[in-house]
Amino acid sequence: MAVQNTDPFYKRIFQYQKERFPVLGHGVLISAFTFSAVSYSRICRGAEGFIPIKDFLIGIWATITLFMLVRIFDEFKDKEDDAKYRSYLPVPRGLVSLKELQNIAWIIAIAQVIGIAFLQSEMLLLYAVVLGYLMLMRVEFFIPEWLKNHHLIYIGSHMVIIPLIDIYSSGLDWLLSGASFHIGLFWFFGVSFCNGLVLEFGRKLRTPATEEEGVLSYTKFFGQKRGTLVWIGTLMLTALIAIGASHFAGYGNAIVWPILIIVICSSIPGWIFLKQPTAKLSKVIEYVSAAWTILMYLALGGIPMISKLVS
Repeated sequence: MAVQNTDPFYKRIFQYQKERFPVLGHGVLISAFTFSAVSYSRICRGAEGFIPIKDFLIGIWATITLFMLVRIFDEFKDKEDDAKYRSYLPVPRGLVSLKELQNIAWIIAIAQVIGIAFLQSEMLLLYAVVLGYLMLMRVEFFIPEWLKNHHLIYIGSHMVIIPLIDIYSSGLDWLLSGASFHIGLFWFFGVSFCNGLVLEFGRKLRTPATEEEGVLSYTKFFGQKRGTLVWIGTLMLTALIAIGASHFAGYGNAIVWPILIIVICSSIPGWIFLKQPTAKLSKVIEYVSAAWTILMYLALGGIPMISKLVS
């Protein structure tokens, strides 16, 4: 690792993204997220076809880079704890500096503003709302100590960024089309918020042997069994909201059974983890959380839209 710190910048930033924001893996998830938000909006409105491919590609670029900014801002927000407890991470071990990440963040933000202003000027207001909230997250809403002592409120306040980016993504349909915002989108945003919680809880369920000092896990915060049950409960809550969202899209009962099957299958590693908590199984739960998120988005918007386009 020490040798990597002397590599050229492009190699170091490639290694950074590999560890902290895998562009390929995150890109697939965020693309599904964006495609489904646009698709769900159009299906709720009864609009024919899909949005122009140019608008969609610009939207994917904007959403991926917005989530990239979330990652970079977290490096600044967590710098003290990372330096103290997680010296193996890229920033504290010296792979990249905060100054370099700050420069990248400025380049991304400037490119976003210029690109959206020239290519999708109608989206600037929604973009400004997302970026403004992201800036508030960066300074912990000016109450960092209070939030640190109220962790569930802290997590909830940070999960809000996901439905906000969802509003931006859906705007690629209704806003650029000059149409009205459909009320069913609130249910879709609820799914997005809960998906964020599924990912957050799912990646931080640990065994006693893999707990780290100064590093929050939900098995440490809630307790081993309760933390696992919270994750399973969040899956079920997300499924219920997804069924509600399907009503506004006019899917009827056709989507209910697939969602129930997905939630039953996805929760199996959690039930096993309750009985036999292993490091391998905790990793399985993390992967299942990512797969769950993609499946929820595809079920609500992606697959129905693909079906309509093919037919």
